[in-house]
Amino acid sequence: MSPSSKKMKASERREHILSLLKQTKEPITGSSLAEEMNVTRQVIVGDVSLLKARNEPIVATSQGYMYMTDNKESLAYQRTIVCQHNAEQTEEELNILVDHGVHVYEVVVEHPIYGDLTAQLRISNRRDVKKFIDEVQSTNASFLLELTDGIHTHTISADSREALDEAEEALWQAGILMKN
Repeated sequence: MSPSSKKMKASERREHILSLLKQTKEPITGSSLAEEMNVTRQVIVGDVSLLKARNEPIVATSQGYMYMTDNKESLAYQRTIVCQHNAEQTEEELNILVDHGVHVYEVVVEHPIYGDLTAQLRISNRRDVKKFIDEVQSTNASFLLELTDGIHTHTISADSREALDEAEEALWQAGILMKN
């Protein structure tokens, strides 16, 4: 990463952020970018917003910012599921999914005023689940499902239909999955 001792111009900083995001497949937190650039996290939020306004495919995930070369997970099978549960069951829900080899790409809730609110999750293992839950708790953030009586959808993907089917069955048994 670049030397943070020298003060960069805003345009140089944005280009450096873009370069860092393009170089890695792992998310980079706003805090780590802020520390590297010797600016506040809010400055990074603004820089990323300006980059997005230039149509750079940057997404903010629960683990940090990512530069997207493709829009969805590249696993062979993908589907959308509808779940309903309380906030305390979020960790259980996510662990059920990842324990079946399922990747949780996003969560969507339907807000009565704003319409669909989507958050990129990109959770694929228990470490990701723990990190997500810890981040929500440490920031006192709310889960999106709290806006909709617990109803939300997930876009999920896996290497096989069987993995998706088994994960759905486990969610059904746990009382989390909604079916018609």
